Amino acid sequence: MVSKLNFLKNLGLEKLNSGVSTGSDWLTGNGPLTESITPVNGSVIAKIRNANCEDYEKVISVAQETFREWRKVPAPQRGEIVRQIGNAVREAKDDLGKLVSWEMGKIYQEGLGEVQEMIDICDFSVGLSRQLYGSTMHSERPGHRMYDQYHPLGIVGIISAFNFPVAVWSWNAMIAAVCGNVSIWKPSPKTPLCSIALQRILGNVMKQNGIPEGVFNLVIGTNEEIAETLVNDNRVPLISATGSTEMGREVSGKVASRLGRSILELGGNNAIIVTESSDLKIAIPGIVFGSVGTCGQRCTTTRRIIIHDSIYEDVKNQLVQAYSQLENRVGDPLDSETLIGPLIDEVAVENFRNALEEIRKQGGKVIYGGEVLEGHPSTLFVRPALAEVENHWPIVQNETFAPLLYLIHYQDFDEALRLQNDVPQGLSSSVFTRDFQESEKFLSHEGSDCGLANVNIGTSGAEIGGAFGGEKETGGGRESGSDAWKAYMRRQTNTINYSSDLPLAQGVNFDLG
Repeated sequence: MVSKLNFLKNLGLEKLNSGVSTGSDWLTGNGPLTESITPVNGSVIAKIRNANCEDYEKVISVAQETFREWRKVPAPQRGEIVRQIGNAVREAKDDLGKLVSWEMGKIYQEGLGEVQEMIDICDFSVGLSRQLYGSTMHSERPGHRMYDQYHPLGIVGIISAFNFPVAVWSWNAMIAAVCGNVSIWKPSPKTPLCSIALQRILGNVMKQNGIPEGVFNLVIGTNEEIAETLVNDNRVPLISATGSTEMGREVSGKVASRLGRSILELGGNNAIIVTESSDLKIAIPGIVFGSVGTCGQRCTTTRRIIIHDSIYEDVKNQLVQAYSQLENRVGDPLDSETLIGPLIDEVAVENFRNALEEIRKQGGKVIYGGEVLEGHPSTLFVRPALAEVENHWPIVQNETFAPLLYLIHYQDFDEALRLQNDVPQGLSSSVFTRDFQESEKFLSHEGSDCGLANVNIGTSGAEIGGAFGGEKETGGGRESGSDAWKAYMRRQTNTINYSSDLPLAQGVNFDLG
């Protein structure tokens, strides 16, 4: 086991770690001492000294001061720092991938993929640093010029979830940095070491370049004290939060009450429509990865498949067969043969069990899986489940963050679209079809109401080039690619009069005589 966990030593993760940092400087931390526990076998990886409100005040004071200087640095120079961060992460990719896998429980290949997302967003941000464009407009007044431009916003608060302890933070932090902002990161207490490892890597880059402390800040807290302080802080104009819909409601209310901004990435209840013309050779693997990848703990995990009556039994049988082949591929996420790791903790297992119980109570049928697997070093390994349900049932309307896939019938495509959209959430959606009209209707204004809509691929595995986020109870936020950078800046419209007259807009005459 010692040699297997060499990545901890390589990343400088000692037995006792500080969870408070302004970059390369690490504060002792005056909060409680907690443990990072791997879901793989329940062992303690390391201990963390957390932040309290006093530590938070020290960090935000540094961040405020640094923002005033960081915003003056030309955007391409800020991009150069992010480029170096991306390269430093490349060098540590294998170790970081293993850390993500060991601390969170996703398989090593997924851990590597998540680290690659951070590398990709660094590359994207470097290019973006030369493309923070505004627009020039024609004025209705002679001798005038109009344009809009974007300025740095200030301090960006980032609250991230356990399931993507590396990638989602980087979507926010790297783009915010090239936009001229500084950030304060409050990571999930379930995956604190991932944030500490990344902070050490980027802290070294900042120190090597003589960048002052306070551009990237870290405050780890196990209770709600730090999160609430961050969310309620008027000095933080933007909060980007990833988590449950319930958490999002609380965050958005508090931020809105002080007229701040929010980027919310909340619950998903993602569906795949499987039409009678679909190619099942690609549909079945897409469904299986989407439903069991990360042990069902992705916000884009496939929760529902809506299957045409004519192929329902065939699809069901193929899925049962595919799931049964996964039986021996559940285990240690660092093992190259493993395809499914553990759930994050006992609460997740209990939620999984409760959902299966509710399915039966509401009239559904569990056709495969649902058991806690024996013979593993912890009780967090489960057999992914398949269940036949009705879309309108309460259990189906709520997201269960576990490997639980619902099978639902449909007769015509309009019904399938209605079922797809008839849930409170609106993150990711897919259709497998070879019918041109079906695919185009799915992507049209009368089709999927989700922020992500895919044709002939699954719901999971979004690329960083496109803006990521969803509608309805998913929160409406957008992160990562496209023009999502605008959310991290303040917009300003400028009008310049280069004439010798003072004509008023809308032809108003205000003659002083």
